Amino acid sequence: MKKRTRQVATDLKKMVLTFMLAAVAVAAAAQPAPALLGSWSGKLNVGSMALTLVLHLEQTDGQVKAVLDSPDQGAKGIAAYLDFLSDDSLAVKVQSIGMSYRARLNDGKLDGTFEQNGFAAPLVLTKGVPEVKRPQTPQPPYPYTAEEVTFSNEADGATLAATLTWPVGYDGSQKPAVVLLVSGSGQQNRDEEVFDHKPFLVIADYLARQGIATLRYDDRATGASVGGEVKKATTADFMRDAAAGLDFLRARGTFAKVGVLGHSEGGTIAFMLGAQGKPDFIISLAGPGVKGDTVLAAQSNRIRSLSGLPADMTVEKYRQQTVVSEMPWLAWFVDYDPSADIRQTRCPVFALGGDRDCQVIASQNLSAIRQLLPPSDKNVVKEYPMLNHLFQHCQTGLPMEYSRIEETFSPEVLGDIVEWISGL
Repeated sequence: MKKRTRQVATDLKKMVLTFMLAAVAVAAAAQPAPALLGSWSGKLNVGSMALTLVLHLEQTDGQVKAVLDSPDQGAKGIAAYLDFLSDDSLAVKVQSIGMSYRARLNDGKLDGTFEQNGFAAPLVLTKGVPEVKRPQTPQPPYPYTAEEVTFSNEADGATLAATLTWPVGYDGSQKPAVVLLVSGSGQQNRDEEVFDHKPFLVIADYLARQGIATLRYDDRATGASVGGEVKKATTADFMRDAAAGLDFLRARGTFAKVGVLGHSEGGTIAFMLGAQGKPDFIISLAGPGVKGDTVLAAQSNRIRSLSGLPADMTVEKYRQQTVVSEMPWLAWFVDYDPSADIRQTRCPVFALGGDRDCQVIASQNLSAIRQLLPPSDKNVVKEYPMLNHLFQHCQTGLPMEYSRIEETFSPEVLGDIVEWISGL
């Protein structure tokens, strides 16, 4: 699912995805190089993909520091070692991931070679940073009130910092519906910010303008939230954080209905809460409907196929990977079967997915959810054409596209969410 479970071919991991996993020490070059200071960006061709890389060279206290970004992967601020630096040449290394880049200034561009773990390719960088356009991101002033609040999961020692967004025109005399927004896997802030997109902010803004309140929170030990185990935490632990959010909303006594909107892993959490009878309704955005190992094997095969590689991952092969036993979250997830929780969910459910989702395959998971849900004329299961895992209109659905797409969240889906909640 989302970031933690993104599976690609092993060789592509070595060449590309290690950027996201690297934690390296900062090193600096003592010699000034005015001609090369600033930010440089370019495209690295990796098989059928083109990966954006940005190199920042900043001079502080007489030293030049190098920092690398891989925005297509959501990786920023990777510290690098400047092995050599002059007015017209440089050599950069990130030793922990076996990566290096050597280049010479040629006609105003850094013309060089990128190398990593035996892979080598030309990489030309030009001065400047690619412009990022996110036209759906709301800008203040807002026509509604947003209240900064906290709630606690006392059992886990977590205090969650959150934003309670009231509907436009709310004056305390109404009792609007409210939706708790639960993010996908990986520690994320309350906006579920990824690749400069802020989908939960976009959703909260849209719902507020349509008369629906929302509560969105920073994941435990993330942003302004404090406390709570993260390294060994599983979805069951994160579910207790969301349950505390529901309890907080109930205790306010100001809402007609209290629901949950969960994205990806958040969709799993929504059904876990639904089985316990906690929410009044559930919206599952790309939530799994089959066992975790089945979800991840299918995810791997879809991404491999679109990347021009053999789609030969099986559940058995996936479970044999070392990473499964090394990550507590993943070890829990591969064994988790949502069937029982979905069957026991009695509240109204809106389950949706995009037909180009590479991470939680819509046809596989939505069909399972449809079969498992108890009969109800309030339930809706819908697959949307041309949408990816983030509910953006896309070409292939590959994660590498996420940062390049200007749309943050499908307007059609936003409209359907509001229409469905209003009809409850």
